[in-house]
Amino acid sequence: MRKTITLTVGATLATFLLSLAASTSSSAVAAFPADQPSGVSDPCRDPKRAKKLLCPDLRIGQPSEMYLDRKLIRGHALLRATNDIRSRGLGPMELRGHRDRPRSMNVTQAIRRRGGGYALFPTQARLRFFNVGKRWGGAYWKVRDPLRFELWRIDGHGRKTKLVRTGPKQFYCFRDLEQTWPAFPRSPDHWVYPACNQNPRARNVTLGTSVGWSDIYPSTYDQQWIDVTGLRGCFAYMLHLDPGNMLFELNKKNNYARRVVRLPWRGYARRGC
Repeated sequence: MRKTITLTVGATLATFLLSLAASTSSSAVAAFPADQPSGVSDPCRDPKRAKKLLCPDLRIGQPSEMYLDRKLIRGHALLRATNDIRSRGLGPMELRGHRDRPRSMNVTQAIRRRGGGYALFPTQARLRFFNVGKRWGGAYWKVRDPLRFELWRIDGHGRKTKLVRTGPKQFYCFRDLEQTWPAFPRSPDHWVYPACNQNPRARNVTLGTSVGWSDIYPSTYDQQWIDVTGLRGCFAYMLHLDPGNMLFELNKKNNYARRVVRLPWRGYARRGC
């Protein structure tokens, strides 16, 4: 009986993850215009307002530590990758959640003022109390959709032609995991933003990443993959920051990083791509 239940749960989980990845592949266009994050004027790109602020700037490292996982979902090839969300602005990326639903919070972005204190800007971003499983520590308050794994078909010049797959992962922590650029201006010597809050009763939560620090998820972590089953040819494995354009930053043009891969995956060698 125990074996039957285990197999049933495993099959259900596999079906859910694959259907989730398939459904997100249709959402290639940002929810809000490039110059209007969360549907409003961007204070970080308005010269009059920006000169009074220490605006954040998130950048994303190239997909790394990639490998093919054939064990998680039977019959499927999952190409895993590590992501490195880097804070490289004038000030930190800080998000403040306030509970307005049973397992969800609205988000206000707090941007430091040059003269001290914070300016607060409501956003359309959300926090959710999300369970990543016992292996990874259980449930945490995480940001919804700050990063998307995308697989694009490319032409002979390396240009993207069609989005063919996305990864299933939707929820991430913003935290100070590792100081990856200590010499960066205004980078604190010690972490400021700890691991994500695990209190299901919390009414208010603050997440963030300090300047010069990174929030890194290894390729072995939960849902760090794109299903590449059955694909052949040359593709761009892309990490896309803030695909829904919810957050205020200095620069949106550095929200992409990619690695060209040939499938079926046999390592980093492009083999003609």
